[in-house]
Amino acid sequence: MPLKNKYTFPFLVIVLVILLLASIALGAVSISLSDMRLALLHWANGMQPASIYESVFLQIRLPRVLLCAITGVILSVSGVFMQGLFRNPIVEPGLVGTSAGAALGASFVFVFASWFGAEIQSFVGPFLVPLFSFIGSLIATLIVYQLSKNSSRVSLTSLLLVGVAINAVALSGTGFMTYLARDPQARSISFWNLGTFSGANWFQVELVSLVTIIVLFITLKDAKKLNALILGEEEASYLGVDTKILKRKILIANTAMVAIATSFVGVIGFMGLIVPHVMRLLVGSNHRKLIPATMLGGASLMLLADMGARLLLAPAEIPIGIITSLVGAPIYIILLKSNHLIERKGGKLD
Repeated sequence: MPLKNKYTFPFLVIVLVILLLASIALGAVSISLSDMRLALLHWANGMQPASIYESVFLQIRLPRVLLCAITGVILSVSGVFMQGLFRNPIVEPGLVGTSAGAALGASFVFVFASWFGAEIQSFVGPFLVPLFSFIGSLIATLIVYQLSKNSSRVSLTSLLLVGVAINAVALSGTGFMTYLARDPQARSISFWNLGTFSGANWFQVELVSLVTIIVLFITLKDAKKLNALILGEEEASYLGVDTKILKRKILIANTAMVAIATSFVGVIGFMGLIVPHVMRLLVGSNHRKLIPATMLGGASLMLLADMGARLLLAPAEIPIGIITSLVGAPIYIILLKSNHLIERKGGKLD
């Protein structure tokens, strides 16, 4: 049973604020609250940073922390959307090919960017990687969804098997791109596949924020329809939900969010599995509460993982995808083995 506590959301907000401040303050260069305040004051007045600490805060630490939090929101809410679409709580973008497809699309651009003429590159510029990431992730997710359907139902067994197959194909494609790449390109692909926020900048923060705001604005009003879809497509149709339009909207919106985040920070797994599961224990399965709770929890957990990546082996930095996988994989195994997820459903989504 979910915890019916009116303090759940205030608690999640407080935790997020504390982690935001801690993530900004801690690192190779420690930044005090006074440095943060002065830097923001100087920035608001159009002045240059007055110290190295203010420069680090404005140009490195703040964009990294914001991109980290937004990415946590994206991957976690994506998990909620995918679980609602497939009607099973063990689904997440990394398991149904979304992340691997985005990785393949981005790797293609890394290797074959020279194929695009100077005019195209000057016109599209930094949007090439997000665009191809979106195309790759959408194709992979659509293939998994279509092949796992059986008589208008999504078989859990088929979903996992097809997801493994599509992930293997996409990762093989990414590996082939690495083989074709020159040394700098190969290093970029390899490091990017492990997930990192080290290259965060204000352009990425602005673009990812814009896409996320647009997608959430479009989809949040469908929370009630997602509640109906959990009952089954036929039951949702009886309640007046156009399931085809809803699934198409959720699939495209979800893919756009994951692709834009993955194109900049690389592949980060299991966030869309861990956070929604924990938030269901706290607030229940009603998407009108689950989605905002997942946004807060996802941002907090990603910030915590990023601090671990930066501080555990400081001054070296662990790729954040390693941290999330080490935590997420055991949780996934536990969920997969749970009787109430597989045995009770007979291996299918009802």
